Amino acid sequence: MLSGITGSVEPDIAPDTFEVIGRILKARSGFTLEGYKDKCVKRRIHIRVRATHSPSPEAYGELLTRSTAEQDHLLRVLTIHVSHFFRNPPVFEKLGAEILPQLLEQRHQVRALSVGCAGGEEPYTLALLMKERFPEAVAAGRVTILGVDVDAAILDQAREALYHPDRLAEVPPQLLERHFTPEGGRYRLCPEVRGQVLFEHADLNHRQGWDPCDLILCRNVLIYFERERQETVLNGFADALSPGGYLVLGKAETLFGTARKRFKTICPVERIYRALN
Repeated sequence: MLSGITGSVEPDIAPDTFEVIGRILKARSGFTLEGYKDKCVKRRIHIRVRATHSPSPEAYGELLTRSTAEQDHLLRVLTIHVSHFFRNPPVFEKLGAEILPQLLEQRHQVRALSVGCAGGEEPYTLALLMKERFPEAVAAGRVTILGVDVDAAILDQAREALYHPDRLAEVPPQLLERHFTPEGGRYRLCPEVRGQVLFEHADLNHRQGWDPCDLILCRNVLIYFERERQETVLNGFADALSPGGYLVLGKAETLFGTARKRFKTICPVERIYRALN
């Protein structure tokens, strides 16, 4: 997903130059700028304009056409890689105490989807929660978790599951001791928990639909999209969720438009909604 940053106001990027940059990125990796908020994208492009000492966005666009290395640099800048385990702990407490028990009681198989999963911290947190609170369901193969992100390279890191301690600050000490092994100043998640999560490359701008699922976590992803695209994505989630399935958004996000009619609010504070389909 894309990340916003703060900083000084930069000169605008001409439409022709912006279009050229978009075409290059799409040809390089399939990543498209369509649907993302222009201001957010342009701030990120200016980071690389300055870093490459390009005299103008137009000159940077010319550099980008010649350098595949710079194309990869820009792709990394445009996609967010920062997350941590148990981000916003009350959300996972609500999931563990109320939502997941209900889903496991009502259906034999529970399928969860983490959208914009970055380095895997969110889907692995869900796997840890399931392992700790519902070990029998996990052992019986009743739980599947899929993490998706637009950045294929960060998904490779997610599969490695090796984390700096700052990504683990919210992990309870007993869980850290049980499920992580120190390795060269970092911590590697145990294979048993890693095996609960699959990862897949996905771009919300291109995705036409999702496999059926019971729980979708999409937190602080939609804020970087234009409103029309947000509504399309939200309706896609409603289509994918099984009757009574749950959607969890970020604190800065909410339902609106046609999507609002397809969900019932379960917890407005934690942005948890239940599908009405």
